[in-house]
This record gives sequence, structure tokens and C-alpha cells, in this order.
Amino acid sequence: MSKLPQTLQRYRSSFPVIVVQAAIGRLLAFLRSPYLRHRGAYATLEEAVASVRRGALVGYDNDEVVMHSFEYMSELKLEDYPILFWLGRLAQSTNVILDAGGHLATKYRAFRTHLPLTETAEWIIYDVPAIVRAGRRLVERGELQGPKFIDNLADAPDADVLLASGLLQYLDVPLEDFLRELPALPRHLLLNKVQTRDGPTVITLENFGCAEVPYQIRDRVEFVRSLETLGYEVVDEWSIPALSRTIQTHPHLGRSTSRGYYARLRSK
Repeated sequence: MSKLPQTLQRYRSSFPVIVVQAAIGRLLAFLRSPYLRHRGAYATLEEAVASVRRGALVGYDNDEVVMHSFEYMSELKLEDYPILFWLGRLAQSTNVILDAGGHLATKYRAFRTHLPLTETAEWIIYDVPAIVRAGRRLVERGELQGPKFIDNLADAPDADVLLASGLLQYLDVPLEDFLRELPALPRHLLLNKVQTRDGPTVITLENFGCAEVPYQIRDRVEFVRSLETLGYEVVDEWSIPALSRTIQTHPHLGRSTSRGYYARLRSK
């Protein structure tokens, strides 16, 4: 009897169920169903982008995508509380927060009634140009006060804290490359909602209706090693069970684990 593919070995007892789940997922993908959240499994970002369905926009840097889930993202969630805790602990030594992937100040909005830092620290939001344009329009119209928006890391000041809440699954470069583009490594990293798995990194496509967005599920061990290589020590780590994900067209890859990290730059 031929052996199952290696990726299916641990799922032998549930193999029929996985086959059915995959068939349903691929049917939903064929029908372009709004009930399909993720489809496809790719080794590289380039492969994922090349597989975006015909006629769909690609990624977040599109005006039509900017307001996707905006109100929902601006609400304070249970998974935000570890970030609030650590920002409160770091408050006295924080003058600049770089909110990478901060969208239209969604975390600033969620935190501002709970965190004095939104008033005492400079809050810089880095995001793609389409989102930055929309954010600056809000500031110009007086609908948002406090944060500043940038779409070029060369314009970023030295940051005490890098906040990245929900960024890393959408980041199109390795985190280490992203951090090295900054004028200096932030002393503190607060990384939340990082999708991880115990195995090689996989990139899928997330369904935004009018767009498909490459979505990265990272090799957990490799990710932590990359932080250590940059000179960071992981001080705290937490999981967010409600945000685990299964790629509906590839259920044999298993569910991801959403994690958060507080990492501190080691003293030289």
C-alpha cells in the first residue's frame, strides 16, 4: 500500500474528513463564495500574487479596500489587553510609538480612553499609500487628531516602541528586513495577532470581496529565531485561540495559532 503524503501522516485517522473539507473549500473557491475566507497554499509571496483570481484587486494598497472592517478593527478586543498591559508598563520610557500597519489609527482609537500614552507619546502610523492618503484626509478634515501618517520608513523617527498588531500576516518583506529599514532598531517590539504554525511558512490568499490579499502563516520557530538574530529577547508570549485559522482549500495543513509577543532589544 502506498504511503500517504508526509504532510498527511498525522491526520491518517481523519483523512476522509479532510478530503471532504478540501473538496468543499475548493468548490467554494470555484464559486467565488463570500463564505470562503482563505484559499490556496503557496511557498512564496510571488506565487500567491500570481494566483489572485482574475478581476480581483491585489492586497491592501487599493482605495476600495481601505475601509474593509474599519469599524470592527477600531473596537477594543480581548486580544488587545496584553498590548495595553505592556504599553502601560513601558509608558514612562516611551516618547515615540511607531504603529506599523496601524491602518486608520484603529489601535489608537481603541486604546485612547484606556491609555495615557495616546496623549503623551508621539504616535506615528506607517502603512501603505492608499491607507495613508485616507488617514491624512481624516486629519485634514479634523476627524482625527493625534497620530501622524507616513508611507515611507525613511520618514520614521527613532521609535521606542514598534507596535504591529495584525501586520505580520500582510507584511510583504521579512520582518528583519523591515526593521533594518528603520533609522534604528526600536528598543521594544509589541507584535500581536501573528499567525504561526509548527512547520514551514505558508502563504494563502484572504478573501476581501473585491480583493484577494496575500496572508502569511509563519514558521513559529523560525520567526522567534529571526527576532533573536536581530538582538531581541522574547520577554512575553501569548496565544489567541479565537484567531486561529484553517485554509479551507488545504485543511490538511492544520490550524494556525495566533500569537502575541513582547520582545526587548538586548543591551550591548
